[in-house]
Amino acid sequence: MKSKQFNGYLFIAPWIIGFLIFTVYPFISSLWLSFTNYNLLSAPKFVGLSNYIKLFNDPLFLKTLSNTLKYVFITVPIKLAFALFIANILNYKLKGINFFRTAYYIPSILGGSVAIAVLWRFLFSDQGLINIIIGYLGVNPISWLGDPKYALFTVSLLRAWQFGSAMVIFLAALKNIPEELYESARIEGASQTMMFLNITIPMISPVIFFNFIMQLIQAFQEFNGPYIITGGGPLNSTKLLPLLIYDNAFNYYQMGYASAISWVLFLIIMIFTLFSFRSQKYWVHYSDSGEE
Repeated sequence: MKSKQFNGYLFIAPWIIGFLIFTVYPFISSLWLSFTNYNLLSAPKFVGLSNYIKLFNDPLFLKTLSNTLKYVFITVPIKLAFALFIANILNYKLKGINFFRTAYYIPSILGGSVAIAVLWRFLFSDQGLINIIIGYLGVNPISWLGDPKYALFTVSLLRAWQFGSAMVIFLAALKNIPEELYESARIEGASQTMMFLNITIPMISPVIFFNFIMQLIQAFQEFNGPYIITGGGPLNSTKLLPLLIYDNAFNYYQMGYASAISWVLFLIIMIFTLFSFRSQKYWVHYSDSGEE
């Protein structure tokens, strides 16, 4: 028995060692560094809460925090709504439907790559394809990436376009809804809209909740799109908290200040996640909970 236990620990040892070195140690170190002044060239100097006090008096941090919240509130609802809409369409039994399911999943695979972000930048440039198309419709070209009014929304569309992973999860949930429920509703004269709102949504609400939590956390941590497409501009209108952390850590060598920002971001994500878990009792329906 002991030999079997030893073999088990031996097999999981690489993961445990990697977890301790690359996750636990950096996690604890960043908390310590957030209370220090550290520039990578000299030993960390303890400064107490100075970094946090400076942070909440920094106009750039406050603007970046506002941008991040706007980005999350734009991308998460749009992405989930679009993913559910497409999943509902792909749930129909049509000829060649597997091809369309694969085609709609491709953006999720490619969307996070540097190449797609660069392509997005060219699509929405002043002489890009989007302006060419709206020009044919008689609309004046729009500075999608150069005008602070449009830049954040334009960057947000890239993440909304990456709906494939959420769509696949929704599709799996839709396939698990008993067809008898829809048949009974049709006999009672229910419309498609009524069936969607009163059968589909409640039945897949646990999956909606799961997708919401995952997309919420990922949106708060978004870096690639804004960094590659706009670099945080124009006028810091697309600078998100991960970009601010990167700038302070690797451009200005203010590791202590960057660590403080990262911990504030961690606390924000934790607060939103805890609030979401508290709210699920009002709208998430589990089949084994005894609730309707």
